[in-house]
Amino acid sequence: MTKKGGFISHNTVFSRFYRLENDTNLKMLQIILYTPRIPPNTGNIIRLCANSDARLHLIEPLGFSLDEKSCRRAGLDYKSLTDVIVHENWRTCQEMLSGRKIWAITKFGKKRYDQASFSRRDALLFGSEISGLPEDIKNEFNETELLYLPMQSESRSLNLSNSVAICLYEAWRQNNFVGSEFS
Repeated sequence: MTKKGGFISHNTVFSRFYRLENDTNLKMLQIILYTPRIPPNTGNIIRLCANSDARLHLIEPLGFSLDEKSCRRAGLDYKSLTDVIVHENWRTCQEMLSGRKIWAITKFGKKRYDQASFSRRDALLFGSEISGLPEDIKNEFNETELLYLPMQSESRSLNLSNSVAICLYEAWRQNNFVGSEFS
């Protein structure tokens, strides 16, 4: 284990240290999951990120273990398909993504997700399946940066991996599906 620039590097399943300045794909979309709790959702999102050339950020504490056996059992074994970066907390994730526009997706958003203008450098932040985004984090965003997905009024919420797919593909569509096989 090595420590550089405030990030810890582990040679395990997921790396805690990734230097963006060495990244050859700085223009890719970033997906951020704040304290995800359900492993199969995260596994689906890893596969989604791999298929759309997005990078996934997970903010601890996680609701599951990241050791290799647990990842396989939970369907998280797509990690080799995309970069997955684990952050100790929201602040370290913000540091790494400084200079990028971050959109928070929450059912309490004021702007519909498809009314946002996304660039390839943007990041999309999603809360935990259980409790969503904490109030203090939502308060860091302007009203116009808090996005929502429409749903029936009697519905409680959408599945996290479905929400990520809807928003990620809208952002990618706005950028002409750059990098896809059919772009």
